[in-house]
Amino acid sequence: MESFGWWSLIPTLCVLIIAFTTRRTLESLLAGAVIGFIILEKQNFFPAVVDSLLATMGDPTIGWITLVIVFFGGFIALLVKSGGALAFGNYVSARIKTKKGSLFATWVMGLIIFIDDYLNALVLGTAMQRVTDKHRTSREYLAYIIHSTAAPVCVIVPISTWAVFVSGIFEKNGIAAEGLGGAAYIQTIPFILYGWVAILVVVLSIFGIIPKLGQMKKAELRAETTGVCIPGSKNSADDEVASTSEDSFNDDSLGILENIKQPRMINFIIPILVLISYTWFSGIDLLQGIIVAVLVTITMLFVQRLMGLRELFDTFIEGTKPMIYIVMMFVASFMLVEANDQLGLTTFVIEQVKPLMNAEFLPAVAFISLCLVAFATGAIWGIYAITLPIIIPLAQAVGADLWLSVGAVISAGAFGSHLCPYGDSTILCATASGIEPMTHTVTQMPYVILSGFIAAVFYLILGFVM
Repeated sequence: MESFGWWSLIPTLCVLIIAFTTRRTLESLLAGAVIGFIILEKQNFFPAVVDSLLATMGDPTIGWITLVIVFFGGFIALLVKSGGALAFGNYVSARIKTKKGSLFATWVMGLIIFIDDYLNALVLGTAMQRVTDKHRTSREYLAYIIHSTAAPVCVIVPISTWAVFVSGIFEKNGIAAEGLGGAAYIQTIPFILYGWVAILVVVLSIFGIIPKLGQMKKAELRAETTGVCIPGSKNSADDEVASTSEDSFNDDSLGILENIKQPRMINFIIPILVLISYTWFSGIDLLQGIIVAVLVTITMLFVQRLMGLRELFDTFIEGTKPMIYIVMMFVASFMLVEANDQLGLTTFVIEQVKPLMNAEFLPAVAFISLCLVAFATGAIWGIYAITLPIIIPLAQAVGADLWLSVGAVISAGAFGSHLCPYGDSTILCATASGIEPMTHTVTQMPYVILSGFIAAVFYLILGFVM
């Protein structure tokens, strides 16, 4: 493969500059991908861009993500229109009397839904928006809490999709025998420091031990003083709660059915439990889980005669429409990842920092450098697949603690997933909370960087101690 050296940094730098300047995610991703293929193919870049688009659309992973997102859109629409989401919101609101209580409840629910970060984000966003709006919490802060219990939780639970993926890499690279990758992963959990720190920082922030920082402080001040929870909205939280307390749920154009005088929480709880349980029993396949959950929801609402089949499917289709933009962002991000892979970005960065990787500094250097790569590229699992086969023998060669070094790599991926403005988890958490991905990135950035700094300090200390 041709080496592009420092040129490999240009597409990602352009994406970040455009994204932070314009606060537009899709356009910055497309621009970065095009710039990447211009570097790769020169004057023949346009056919390369088209080929990349076709290859991305045919990729099984993007197909899986597209189907998951589309079905989730329809699923959420059914929960809203049936009144199930409203009933759940009313139930929780009646029992949570304070803002801190609503935020802490969101955090606890995030810890419980640990199977997958997509599942975590979309379920929490649907369930808790109205509850936190009632207590004048900005959607920016809600998105931060949801996101902090997505990847950071998934990486420290040995039965999540993340753990299953990394366990497979362990087995493939001989760090664990076949079938024992999960046992090896458990040994890394105490050293996935970013996950532990990020979860703790959320709690400290909720209870005011860590103050509101940066743009988050402005967002919270707006919500608390004006009641405007959604940035750019003209409605206060009080207006939204009042309008949804009787016969509608303020979620775009979807309102609950006029014939529902008393929304039933069972129409929320059972579909969500089916979603979580089937995802678990299918071998942690979220696509199977969401399809079964949609079928169960449609059956329940039809049997209760809340909607006919025509209205049920119309509602499902209506719910998929807002998800098209999300799918477009995923496609653009995969195109950027392909361009970065062909430019050799990850390998180039690793080669630059290798001279610093002695036994004492290896965990800290690996964490910091890969945090930058993960933040810049958003290709979290791709980074694991590329870097773990390099870090594992390198740690053994220099005499660094193996599990500490591996934990640093996994932590770096969680950091990137948490902060990358065009990463899949960022896009979903922002969308589930009703805000733009760049708004979410900017407002949560001080907390993520604080968590990353604390983790880096501990990796540096432990590198000398262990």
